[in-house]
Amino acid sequence: MAGLGVRVPSPVERLVDSRLSGYGVEVFLKRDDLIHPELPGNKWRKLGPNLRAVLDQGHETIVTFGGAYSNHIRAVAAAGRALGIATVGLIRGEEHLPLNPSLTAARRDGMELHYVDRGVYRQRASAEFLGSLPARFGRFYLIPEGGSNDLGVRGCVQIAAEIGTSYDVVVCPCGTGGTLAGLSHGLASVAGTRAVGIAALKGADFLRDEVRRLQHAAFGGVSENWSIELGYHGGGFAKMSPELLAFAAEFERLHGLAVERVYVAKMLAAVMDMVRNGRFVGGQSVLVVVTG
Repeated sequence: MAGLGVRVPSPVERLVDSRLSGYGVEVFLKRDDLIHPELPGNKWRKLGPNLRAVLDQGHETIVTFGGAYSNHIRAVAAAGRALGIATVGLIRGEEHLPLNPSLTAARRDGMELHYVDRGVYRQRASAEFLGSLPARFGRFYLIPEGGSNDLGVRGCVQIAAEIGTSYDVVVCPCGTGGTLAGLSHGLASVAGTRAVGIAALKGADFLRDEVRRLQHAAFGGVSENWSIELGYHGGGFAKMSPELLAFAAEFERLHGLAVERVYVAKMLAAVMDMVRNGRFVGGQSVLVVVTG
């Protein structure tokens, strides 16, 4: 998209780490974090098609949803600033001051923040709630939480198109299910390759049904080449145990890669653990999608 300067396809790097030695598994990193400094990884993959629709349809305002630590909220605000489009963020829960870094950045980029009671927020997809928004915000383009609508899911198919046939397993973080839904659909034509999502939130068993729903809505069917790991959430969404914080800091020191804490740290720690515990077969190649 003109003016945003995105870098696609994103590069792939082999991960050389002594902690992986002796297991016979090769691990590679797909550096989607390098796509754009403010719209990295799956944020661009999902937002790109939606932003094109915003411009094509002549909208001047985007309304979207997210939690207080949402990378999606931050990315939508940055995109709105770059494209001259007003943005409104409906934030789950109560306002807490001072604002955390994500909401501080969103407000700095011009996003109008509104806080929504958690009980009401759970009904955000209902016709009643959505029907109340035009009276408050006028004509707008709606992007759901995480950007995981049909366009966003289809945008994530491009990850698979860039990968080719060189890997046995492709791993990505999983928050709303959109990235995994699009990625695995794109990989469905590659015999023997499966996708694995690492859930970043506690109690995320519902994501399995959500991925199926997203695939059916976007593609008219559901692929069976994916799974979700639920045991690497680190205590819950946006929560980090001391061990996970130490892992992320050590990974940064060893590899010079800034590790995003909400999703990517948990995914990288999960891949390391799965290699050590024989979850991948010796001789396999594993591609890890670094989303932010």
